[in-house]
Amino acid sequence: MNQRALIATAAASLMTLALAAGPVAAAEKEKCFGIAKAGQNDCANLAGTHSCAGQSKVDMDKGEWKYVAKGTCKDMKGLSMDEAKAMSKS
Repeated sequence: MNQRALIATAAASLMTLALAAGPVAAAEKEKCFGIAKAGQNDCANLAGTHSCAGQSKVDMDKGEWKYVAKGTCKDMKGLSMDEAKAMSKS
């Protein structure tokens, strides 16, 4: 096998592994509300005032979230999406 074919095969293998690992990694995470520091949220907030990561203005805002390992949110004193939505209504 020549060097180009070997490199192409290795690159294809790595890409396949990366694509296969993506959904598994996402399944092992959950959104945790109320734990993000200002500027460290992962995406849009519940209120809809922004739609991008890194735009939270206040530490531990109940409407801002970060991805955390599944099952660790409560240990961090965070809220599930349903809990955060219920708190924002009151």
